Amino acid sequence: MTTLGTVAISAVPFTLLLIGLGLTVLTDTYINRLHKKILLLIMVLAATLIAQNAADYLLAYTPHTVLRTVASIYGYSMRPAIIVLFYYFADGGKKAVSAWCLVGLNAALYLTALFSPITFSYSKSTYVFIRGPLGYTCHVVGAVLLIGLFLLVLYKYRNEKKDMIFPVVCILFISGGVLLDCLLLSQMSSPLSALTIAVVISCTFVYFWLHVQFVRRHETALMAEQRIKIMVSQIQPHFLYNTIATFCTLCRSDPDKAAEVAEKFGQYLRQNLDTLDTADLIPFEKELEHTRVYADIEMVRFENVRVTYDIADKNFSLPALTVQPMVENAIRHGVRIRKEGLVRVSSRLAGNYHEIVIEDNGIGFDIEKAETADGTHIGIRNVRERIERLCGGAMILHSEPGTGTTVTLRIPRAEVKR
Repeated sequence: MTTLGTVAISAVPFTLLLIGLGLTVLTDTYINRLHKKILLLIMVLAATLIAQNAADYLLAYTPHTVLRTVASIYGYSMRPAIIVLFYYFADGGKKAVSAWCLVGLNAALYLTALFSPITFSYSKSTYVFIRGPLGYTCHVVGAVLLIGLFLLVLYKYRNEKKDMIFPVVCILFISGGVLLDCLLLSQMSSPLSALTIAVVISCTFVYFWLHVQFVRRHETALMAEQRIKIMVSQIQPHFLYNTIATFCTLCRSDPDKAAEVAEKFGQYLRQNLDTLDTADLIPFEKELEHTRVYADIEMVRFENVRVTYDIADKNFSLPALTVQPMVENAIRHGVRIRKEGLVRVSSRLAGNYHEIVIEDNGIGFDIEKAETADGTHIGIRNVRERIERLCGGAMILHSEPGTGTTVTLRIPRAEVKR
């Protein structure tokens, strides 16, 4: 195979990869503007390194020493610069100032190759590459920059281990490329350096990483929005109005009871608002306390309704606003029209699960219709979705019209999930 053919086979696939990735990045609306500019700049520089590698390979052992010198200066100058550009993905370039100083000093040192062999030169008789006493400056500077980048990534994502995977892989790829170029330079001749290949591959990894970050930010925003919707759905206007009306009535007939209801109502509102800042699971005891506050208010309003508790298991966590909405459904849609309405909340450890059971003697409902309804039983779907997504749990629903409803929430035990 000809020298030109070898270059084409090596360089064309990576060049096409960069072109395709560049077009994708240009049309991607989910990456922020700074990251898009930096990624495109890295890809442009990677493409120029491919060209520099190819030129160095094609002109090897030829008398074009000036042209080869200029190409080598460019390559040695740009490699550390590309590493610094990766800093911008970690912290927006806040720590890159000192790194750019190293890049500048490295480039200035290699520019001396135009008139001094201190870094490298080419033999005037055999045209072979000769490394000078400071010929490994680029490698040393690159190693320092990679260590700095690694430490920056560790600090930036110390609390978010998953986000650390992609940048660490890129650092390992680039480090491996530098080591391969150092160890195998005298043993093999290739149109592309291992570092150039590593940079191209790292561009692809960075693009995936930026999208993973976008997905996580989007998911966090959706969860926050859902928490707001859940909170708002739980503070129903009719509950507010009726509680205030109950409070006003008790002020005349039983001031002490009115004060108790007012205190519980304030606690109920505060606990609902607290869920806006709760992205993680909460202790079952906290959810149970919120349930008791709500139930106590409703039992004042509806003297025919009783809520009882049988708590045998409480040392576990679950998503906020899961038990309380089920008790609210049982009272609002089930037992309050009964002469003696009863809601029973119990918990127990059942095998690999913590089970919470909310059962009532209400009017019951058709489960299939409730699953597709848009209004009345939307709380059931919300609770099921959050239990499944946030802790891998499940909801078991059983209801018989005219008899009552039983809702079983199953939360996997923490030691089993691990």
